[in-house]
Amino acid sequence: MANNDLVVVTDGLTKHFGDFVAVDQFNLEVQAGTVVSLLGPNGAGKTTIVRMIATLIKPTAGSATVCGYDVVKDSDAVRSVLSLTGQFAALEDNLTARENLILMARLRGYSRKATVQVTESLIERFDIGEFRDKLVKSVSGGQRRRIDLAASLVVQPRVLVLDEPTTGLDPRSRQVVWATIRELVAEGVTLFLTTQYLEEADALADYIVLLDHGRATAAGTANDLKSQVGDQRVDVVAADAAGLEKLVIGLSSDFQLKVSAEQRMISIPAPDDVNDLAKVARAVHDVGVEVDEIALRRPTLDDAFLALTGQPLSSTDIDNEVEESRS
Repeated sequence: MANNDLVVVTDGLTKHFGDFVAVDQFNLEVQAGTVVSLLGPNGAGKTTIVRMIATLIKPTAGSATVCGYDVVKDSDAVRSVLSLTGQFAALEDNLTARENLILMARLRGYSRKATVQVTESLIERFDIGEFRDKLVKSVSGGQRRRIDLAASLVVQPRVLVLDEPTTGLDPRSRQVVWATIRELVAEGVTLFLTTQYLEEADALADYIVLLDHGRATAAGTANDLKSQVGDQRVDVVAADAAGLEKLVIGLSSDFQLKVSAEQRMISIPAPDDVNDLAKVARAVHDVGVEVDEIALRRPTLDDAFLALTGQPLSSTDIDNEVEESRS
């Protein structure tokens, strides 16, 4: 990878809050025109990393550059090429959606004619038309989020940092945001994404970094991370605890089992062909207990995180790191 293809580079990036180490020796190279996603549970360091890259807080140690500009020494230059949308909408409540976009465009130096053009374009791109003339304080949380994302793109940046961009959005709004992200990347924008949704990282990210206690525990494509867990598996979910116990007894002599009592589930490595898969189904049937589900599954990102860190990554986790109460 040529150096001029790298738009975000961190080297030993570290942040302390008193004795608490929020980020510890974080190294990353982000290639132009790609989507990089940070995944991790509460306090993993996602938002801290984002804020250091966006020049909102200074590193304790290490360095980071954006488009070749140092985030500490060249902070103004970094802000000229980077746009950040945080977890909470930064809008004027007593203006309409359209007025907020006009205000942002004027503040960024657009002429009156150009302001109208960019505002209408963003209203269409983010499907804001139906509430364009409503005061921001009267719209839903999902609609507010879409306005905020639109405002962050009044000037299309070289690097767009989205910190939990679809938290709290309804499915329609989430699809609008996903479609826009894909369009922006196709246009050459580099995207730095933190997310609480596993399926979001799986669907959008070219490269995923798993974070745990401020450190990167693994990184790669979604398929790379999943492959570290293992191959496909057959999951059998018992209807009750007694049924699970009988399944364990009945299947343990013929199959290698992984048992989750909490989920009432047995996982069996998937056989190589369909005939052997049918053998698993027959064996479950022969035990003679009621089951809620028999399913063939590939490893998920949650499986990868559990295997690589020893703890599950809940899909409902929202980052609440130390700096959020100190910023």
